[in-house]
Amino acid sequence: MAAKPFASSADLGEKEQTLEVLADGVYALTAQGDPNIGAIEGEDFLVCFEALATPTAAREWLARLREHTDKPVRYLVLSHYHAVRVLGASAFGADVIVAHEKTRGLIAERGEADWASEFGRMPRLAKDPDSVPGLTWPTMTLSDRASIELGGDRGRLELRYLGRGHTEGDIVAWLPQQRILFAGDLVEAEAALYTGDAFHYDWAGSTLDGVAALRAEALVGGRGPVTRGREAVDAAVAQTRDFLRTMIVEVGAVHARGGTLKEAFAAAHAALVDGYGHWPIFEHCLPFDVSRLWDELSGTERPVVWTAERDREVWDRLQS
Repeated sequence: MAAKPFASSADLGEKEQTLEVLADGVYALTAQGDPNIGAIEGEDFLVCFEALATPTAAREWLARLREHTDKPVRYLVLSHYHAVRVLGASAFGADVIVAHEKTRGLIAERGEADWASEFGRMPRLAKDPDSVPGLTWPTMTLSDRASIELGGDRGRLELRYLGRGHTEGDIVAWLPQQRILFAGDLVEAEAALYTGDAFHYDWAGSTLDGVAALRAEALVGGRGPVTRGREAVDAAVAQTRDFLRTMIVEVGAVHARGGTLKEAFAAAHAALVDGYGHWPIFEHCLPFDVSRLWDELSGTERPVVWTAERDREVWDRLQS
């Protein structure tokens, strides 16, 4: 049997982008399982949510956004740190770059390594990598929550930390007046989860409980289509939780009986592939997911730093 191409290195075809207006002045760009991005209009400014992998990629999104509004970007909100989400930040010219305080720590600790890792895993997203001027650093951080008053009759945007999940520093952006939630990678709609830097038990429990408690009527996840309606939002949260819990059960059972990491990967793959295997980046993510969960079960509290070399080692061990 031929070896599987590494991560998403063979996924080089362009994805069709869809810009949706979710409410007056609320925008989301989705792209068939590529990272989602959004924007919210204030009275005389913009709040942008996520930054894409490079300034060149971000400028293409901004050109589409400018067909709807010419307001300047005052705030750029980063839901968490992964290179393909944040390294396009310089294109926005934002006055303030906002992230969780733990995200700032992650950038200091593993920013360079993650940059090399993610661009190697997903080269198509790294459009014109030489356009990246360096690591993206927040200029404002929060520990629990912050609010941005949008002005006029637009209400406010609430930035909330709901607990450890996809990383230790995920935040969501919540519009209570419009009941729209930008959930970052805490929720995926019809896209497989990446959990290589996750806290599986917190995420599957109290953190997703916090997401569900907002009772959003529209949700923009990290990947996949926009979810509309209470029933569909609940289903997206439930799908995310089920993926995590299935991994915990399957990998946990192999770990408890003294099995191997490769056996744990096989068990998780068999349990998940029928329900999730046809969704974007499933095969890409699962080796890294299982490796992190195995570490967590073995007592490694915080995720081990992913490097380009470690990526290949884990891939060759589990996807061979």
